[in-house]
Order: sequence, then structure tokens, then C-alpha cells
Amino acid sequence: MKAVIILSGGADSSTLGYLLKSKGYNELICVTYNYGQKQVKEIESAKIIAQKLNAIHHIIDVTFMKQFLKGSGLTDDSIEVPHGAYTKENMSVTVVPNRNTMLLSIAWSIACVENADVLAYGAQCGDHYLYPDTRPDYFNAMNLALRLGTEDCRKNNLELIAPLLHKSKAEVITLGTELGVPFEETWSCYDGGEVHCGKCGACQSRADGFKTANIIDPTIYTHCL
Repeated sequence: MKAVIILSGGADSSTLGYLLKSKGYNELICVTYNYGQKQVKEIESAKIIAQKLNAIHHIIDVTFMKQFLKGSGLTDDSIEVPHGAYTKENMSVTVVPNRNTMLLSIAWSIACVENADVLAYGAQCGDHYLYPDTRPDYFNAMNLALRLGTEDCRKNNLELIAPLLHKSKAEVITLGTELGVPFEETWSCYDGGEVHCGKCGACQSRADGFKTANIIDPTIYTHCL
């Protein structure tokens, strides 16, 4: 079976890749995007994970979009990534409008041409309340829209899947550990440094996930958590 995966290099998408591999998707095509995000180091993590999965890896440059993605702490250099708890009030500035729709649309076209069985992305329930494009209703609507838009796709049963959609970060960490995901090679920090800052919401969510799962966190943080 063949799967196209949107691989950011983070804990969720990396776990997704290992999960699909364990489910018999032996032909994996990983798609990673450079959209001008500050956490560009995640692309290096994606390269490592794709290699470990023995997957074809495409890094797609859509940095031309950065000029239009103003107002998000992830892409706008004039806005700092907030530190502190991963709450809606604190982290709403990290929303990139319609990001997953852009990324999924491109990846879906690749999946169609590659005659893949599924297109997968790593949305998980911890993000639902903050990022609209990780919520179940968005996923269901997007799956339908993509299928309706490609009636003549050679693989008519191609579908969008999000196996982690209803899992918490701790559950993802637990699953990934069982599957052998090298979490030390993954990247979560939003701050754009060379080491996880330990202060931003993404770092704190990552650390909390390991703590709740009662699994040793291999991540090096500049700020002790």
C-alpha cells in the first residue's frame, strides 16, 4: 500500500509516519513544506525521519506565501512567539490562516498522481480548540471537498486520513514510543532557535506530553521545565 504523508518533523507527524509503516504502508511519500516558518529547523528533522522511514521525501518551497501570512507569530518577523502555557488566549497568535488547506491541497494532488491509497496528516485533539484546521468537522469537510474536486483521479478511493485526530499529546507520545519513533530527532519548538527553547507553548505541550505519558523526554531545552 502507498501513503502520502505531510511530515513537519514534529512529534505528531513523525509518529504518524511510523504508524502507517506499521500498518503495512510500505511505500511512503513524505511531503514537507517550507512556508517561511520561523521553526525552519523542523525541516531538518523531517529529513531525518523520512530517511529512517526509508521514504521518498519532497521538500516543497512555498515561501512566497510568507509575505501574505502576516499576523502570525510563526511567519511574521514583527510578532514574537509567545512564551507560557499552551492556551487559546496565549497561543492564538500562532495560527497561520488556512495553513492546512493550502498544504493538504498540494499534497492531495501529489497523492492523486502517485496513485496513493491515502493522504495522511497528523492533526491531534490537543490542537483542536486552537487551530480550526485540525478539528474533526474541518477534517470531514476537507476530505469530502478533496474527493469531490478530483472525480477523475486514477485512484478513486483515495481518502484523507488523520489517525491521531482523537489522541492527546500524551497518547501520541506513548504510541510513538511503542513504534520506536526517535523523538530526540523530532522538532516542536516555535521559537526558531537551534535548541528547543522550553518556554513556548509548543515546547511546554511536548514536555507535558512526555510527563503525562510517564516517558523520559529526550529533548534538550534551553529553559529547564
